[in-house]
Amino acid sequence: MGKFFLFSILWWLTGSPFAALIIILLVLYFLDLRFVRLLPDITKPYRRWRQLSALTNLLRLNPHDTTAKLEAARLLMEKRQFSAALSYLEEVASVMEDSPEYLCDKGACLLKVGRVEEGLRLIEQALKVNPRVKYGEPYLRAAEAYAKLAQMKKALASLEELAKMNMSSCEVYYKQGELYAELNQKEKAKQSYREAVEVYRVLPPYKRRLERRWALLAWLKK
Repeated sequence: MGKFFLFSILWWLTGSPFAALIIILLVLYFLDLRFVRLLPDITKPYRRWRQLSALTNLLRLNPHDTTAKLEAARLLMEKRQFSAALSYLEEVASVMEDSPEYLCDKGACLLKVGRVEEGLRLIEQALKVNPRVKYGEPYLRAAEAYAKLAQMKKALASLEELAKMNMSSCEVYYKQGELYAELNQKEKAKQSYREAVEVYRVLPPYKRRLERRWALLAWLKK
């Protein structure tokens, strides 16, 4: 009733039902972006492009800026341009080879470009240095790679290692559940979804906004 009343008011103000509908959809979109984050952020590709442009200009002036190369690689990974990201990561290998975060990112890129054995080796190396690096996400990367190779025992072993961790990331729990579901481990998948929801309930307010999307998706599947 309330939505129909709002639509009627907007129709009266704009003189067009289509304009009224567009306004309502825009309001719902921005409310989702602010509170739920189920829908994609349409401004993100533009912001990412601007960041990459700025980093490219910075690297022209200072080709040895390790921080800029790492940030550029991260943004390229978000764009799924893994070969380009890998080029930046390889340029800083001598400086960052002991960093578990770096090893995880490079390993993930190697997996995506088909260099699976190298990628898995780097991910395992990162986990030896810090088993909790990136909230356990490397275990997911390894499990996905093993599943694609039809090495189901190793895939499940990676997920079991992840399950032993007390994580504070709803996203990782949700993705763990998705992978369990792909491996026909339905009960474990549901358990992962439940864990995602439970984690969300105890998160501090500033973290809830970032994790709300994954908690809601998990709640819908649990």
